[in-house]
Amino acid sequence: MVETKERRKLQRLSWTGHAASPRRAGHAPKPKVADVLAALAGVGFGATMALAISSDSSASIAAPGGLLTAAGRIAGFAGAYLMLVMLVLIARLPWLERTVGQDRLLRWHRRIGGWPIVLIAAHIVLITLGYAQMTRTGALHQLWAFLTTYPDILAAAVAFGLLVAAGVTSVRYARRRLKYETWWIVHLYTYLALALAFAHQIATGVMFIGHPLARAVWIVVWAATAGLVIASRVVAPIVRNLRLQLRVADVTVEAPGVVSVTISGRNLSSLAVSGGQFFQWRFFASGMWWHAHPYSLSALPRPPFLRITVKASGDHSSEVAHLRPGTRVFVEGPYGAFTKHASESHYVTLVGAGVGVTPLRALLEDLPHDVDVTVLVRASTPDEIVHRDEIAHLVAEREGTFHEIVGPRHKVRFDARVLKKLAPHVASSDVYICGPEGFTGHVIAAASNLGVTSERIHHEAFAF
Repeated sequence: MVETKERRKLQRLSWTGHAASPRRAGHAPKPKVADVLAALAGVGFGATMALAISSDSSASIAAPGGLLTAAGRIAGFAGAYLMLVMLVLIARLPWLERTVGQDRLLRWHRRIGGWPIVLIAAHIVLITLGYAQMTRTGALHQLWAFLTTYPDILAAAVAFGLLVAAGVTSVRYARRRLKYETWWIVHLYTYLALALAFAHQIATGVMFIGHPLARAVWIVVWAATAGLVIASRVVAPIVRNLRLQLRVADVTVEAPGVVSVTISGRNLSSLAVSGGQFFQWRFFASGMWWHAHPYSLSALPRPPFLRITVKASGDHSSEVAHLRPGTRVFVEGPYGAFTKHASESHYVTLVGAGVGVTPLRALLEDLPHDVDVTVLVRASTPDEIVHRDEIAHLVAEREGTFHEIVGPRHKVRFDARVLKKLAPHVASSDVYICGPEGFTGHVIAAASNLGVTSERIHHEAFAF
């Protein structure tokens, strides 16, 4: 149970007032750092290809199977390097997340994702055919020889199988039919796949035989990537959570199927977070402790409290309503570029639906006071408008405009004409949108039709 002193603080807490303790503002994006990382990734890819190509002489290429083997080797190292790039993209580096945004990083990750599998498959086929020509034997015989007599090749084959499984579950059709927990477990095995694949590269890679410098560089690249992932995904969260000591303080019903969870902790005034950002939350309760889910803050921190608002839409989110006070909480973050730092206009239009209004409510609180704000909230019934009174209070406080679009979609339309009527300055606004995928796409299209440029339309998806 919450301690008596903390319970008194919770009873006095107002989510529309000012924090009792000063809080730390969120960090601004660092585009130059992201550009440097992209440049380093390009240089690294060029260096990897140069090492792979330089390991073959004209004589070795002219020998039986030499051309196929050389092509296979290049394909293998290209695929391995792209796997490392994919790892960095999902390493949840805070400065990269708040500059680029999680949804864009995931799009890049998925766009690259098919290439490592294709390249590594090509590596297997080409190397097998090349060695078969060299030894004047059949391809299947040569493949069996690889698996049974070459060091670490069997482990590499298992690694490839795990990569294929991760690739298949990432296809949109499969992703929509999988539970998040299943998808997460399958992708967790990707780390094992990379560990298994690394050994055979060092043991059998021709480019490393007699080239200790090349071998050392490749080991450093892999070790640095592993260190980056471990530091950002394991070490930093553990250190932060030992300092914050987060626990569930209270669970409150906000609307049908929607609850707010108030979390108490220590040193929260040092937590740098912007309105609109999210954390990965792990609750140490039965059935919930082993995986984390992304939830946005539904208000700026009120040290010693944080708040999230969650709609029951799956196994994990449904269990959130049953959390007990005192339950330990583990967080990673904050993440996301859905913040005030993305805005450049004097006018800001916030458009939300369902539980998607929660990050908008925190963002509204964090926007500069000289910004002209219009807030549009879409819901089927008045009861479904989450934090309605808080949003209305915050809008009135800054003398903005607040509209509720309530009713069934087939009766109450929300299109470009309505958007223009309710938000007259929308064409010159920064437009922030959060809600279900279909709703978000509809509003983006409407805003674009009214002349809002893509650079001023801000949205961030949390889907896996």
